[in-house]
Amino acid sequence: MSRFRVAVHIVPRKGLLDPQGKAVADALHALGFSAVADARVGRHVVLDVDAASSDGALASVRTMCDKLLANPVTEDYEIAGVDAA
Repeated sequence: MSRFRVAVHIVPRKGLLDPQGKAVADALHALGFSAVADARVGRHVVLDVDAASSDGALASVRTMCDKLLANPVTEDYEIAGVDAA
């Protein structure tokens, strides 16, 4: 058994209202950053997981996201990385 650090990004689904993202985009435009087309504000979760392999850790975290960490109706998630901890 090895320990893996898994990073997950959870954001509101495209097409759904993201008031925080809109506020960030508007503020950036007001500061002169007109190249910003859109902003999405979500959560970044880092988990230390014990598993036999990185594939096992990835599968375990996908199940965690599906069951608890991300709301499948309103959020999408992306596993950003699986590294040995």
